[in-house]
Amino acid sequence: MDEDPARTVRSVHDIVAEARSGVSKPERLLEALVALKTVREQLAAWEPELIAAAREGGTSWTALAPALGVASRQAAERRFLRLRPSVGGEHTGEARVDAERDRRAGDRAVSDWARRNSAILRQLAGQAGALDGLNARARESADRVSAVLGEDDVTGLLAPLADLRTQLPREHTGFAERLGEIGVHAEQVRRDAVDDRRSSR
Repeated sequence: MDEDPARTVRSVHDIVAEARSGVSKPERLLEALVALKTVREQLAAWEPELIAAAREGGTSWTALAPALGVASRQAAERRFLRLRPSVGGEHTGEARVDAERDRRAGDRAVSDWARRNSAILRQLAGQAGALDGLNARARESADRVSAVLGEDDVTGLLAPLADLRTQLPREHTGFAERLGEIGVHAEQVRRDAVDDRRSSR
């Protein structure tokens, strides 16, 4: 049948009308069933794309819920996570829901930890901007740290500090080790939060 979903649906509708009147041939019915499967797959692929576009445009989960035929913002988000294709197709819909909730629990815990330790992070960021003897790549990383230092949310310092650590020359090994300790601590906070969430399920 035609690859245009709208024309395919019209063709299937005609075959359904034939079937109701008792004049449809078996091969036509099989053709319609194959076409329906194709249309269902296409519609299933479009739904998460439309949801993602609506979210990017500022539509809330609460507003999306009735459009998706569900009763709550949580159900709307859950539907999206279940429909969204996974990387490599290795996760079921429910596994993607759990993975996303694990990620969010970890992100919240790390953000809370970073805010509680904002003085330390800002001090390290200030020291990063004053480092000397850096090559071009390390200086670029240090400049990114300095740029983020001016923002309100210290959580944004974690990624550029981690990147700077990988670029530092040997004479700054001590500072690199301090940055490494911060990264290890943040990752442990993330793992603990995920473990706590899983154990409470």
